This record gives sequence, C-alpha cells and structure tokens, in this order.
Amino acid sequence: MLTDHAKLVTFFSECEEVIGRKKLQKMIYILKKCGYPFEERYQFHFYGPYSEELTLRVEELCNLGFLQETWEKKSGYHQYRYELTGDGEEFLEHYNLELPPMKELIEQMNGYSSRFLELVSTMMYFDTFPKEEMLEKVKTVKSSLNYTDEEIKEASEFIEKIKH
Repeated sequence: MLTDHAKLVTFFSECEEVIGRKKLQKMIYILKKCGYPFEERYQFHFYGPYSEELTLRVEELCNLGFLQETWEKKSGYHQYRYELTGDGEEFLEHYNLELPPMKELIEQMNGYSSRFLELVSTMMYFDTFPKEEMLEKVKTVKSSLNYTDEEIKEASEFIEKIKH
C-alpha cells in the first residue's frame, strides 16, 4: 500500500540530504526518466517538470516522521532541507524493494545546482522531439533563465552519460 512512499524513503536513504524542493522534484524526475520505477506523474510547470503527487507524498512522509524538513533562510530567500529520520529507516525495514542502484546518480545530481537540474529535466521532458526542436522549446520556455550554449552542452553531455 505504501510502496511508492517506500521508494521515496529509499531515495532519501541513498543520499545524505537534498536541499531545495525544486531540486528534489528535478532529481526524482530525472531518475524516473532514466528508468527508475518512480510512479509520480509529472506535468510541465513554471520551473520545469513538476509532480503534485511527489509534493503530497513528501509532505505525508514528513507528517509521519520519516523525513525531516528543515526551513532555512539563506541570503534573501528560504529553502527546505530534507533528511531521512531514524523512523524512516525503520519504516524501510518493512519493505523488500528491489530498486536498481541509484546512489551514484543521486550523488552526481546533488552536486549540481537546481538551475542546472531544471535545464536537464526540461530537456528530458521534451526528449521526444528531434534534438533541434527540443532545444528550441527549451530556449523558449526557459528564456528568462538565459542558459548559455555551454550550459546546454554540459546538460546534453550529462543526459547522454546518465541514460547509458
């Protein structure tokens, strides 16, 4: 019944923490696009792919005490930090999930900014289009972020690396 929650708890058990709600959304989306069995549905939103289901599940996990959400004020804006709790680890012991290893990819993604992951996830969202059309869509919907050609190249290389 709580299998999708357990998948998220497994995700958090593979990383020390995730800083930022946007970053969390993008990380789960990228894992899903890479074939990891996350079931949350995504639609395109202001910051790229977004899942209301993921937001609700994370909130439920916090309310159950399995995740700790810490609000931090940081130079003019606030952000959220997520960490697995002891109760979350104990909850996971009740599930025998067979998930592909994701620790290395999680660590790689955690090393990037949410801005970069927003670019990567947006490119992946439009990956059914031919490359030139996909890049045009990304540049159009993300015009306010002024991504450089170098950032787009780096994101393309990252996607190629993680999809194989």
